[in-house]
Amino acid sequence: MERQKFDKEPREKEFVEKLVTLNRTSKTVKGGRRMSFSALTVVGDQKGRVGYGFGKANDVSEAIKKSIDKAKRNMVFMPMKNGTLPHEIIGKYKSSSVLLKPACSGTGIKAGGAVRSVMDAVGATDVISKSLGSSSSVNVVRATFNAIENLMDAKAVAAARGKTLDELWG
Repeated sequence: MERQKFDKEPREKEFVEKLVTLNRTSKTVKGGRRMSFSALTVVGDQKGRVGYGFGKANDVSEAIKKSIDKAKRNMVFMPMKNGTLPHEIIGKYKSSSVLLKPACSGTGIKAGGAVRSVMDAVGATDVISKSLGSSSSVNVVRATFNAIENLMDAKAVAAARGKTLDELWG
């Protein structure tokens, strides 16, 4: 029988993985301090799908691995038009609010750390954002995902108004 040859070349990763925050907490026990880590990551395919995950473990690499696995399980689709958003939207989660606005081609991603990670992972190229309220990374990411989930593509907007795409865009 002929043996199958396996490619030793590293193949391209399916997803882009971004570490948003890594937090260390300690618990004092009889023998000293016990460290624990929590990681917040964003995973996307740069074609419109993105997800976030939060993982905790006693080891940094294990916490990151857990958060990436959770992010891959919680993927959502973001409608895009020419690398930007179809319309302006505000996402809210607890006391964090994120304003996302479409931008002209060539503007780039004008966003802070947590929102920038999400937009890079989803594949958006031109977006303007403003983070309002709480600046907690976890809440800002959740507010951004709230905005993404409430975005409507052109077909959905036309259907909601009871018009065709041609009537809407002229």
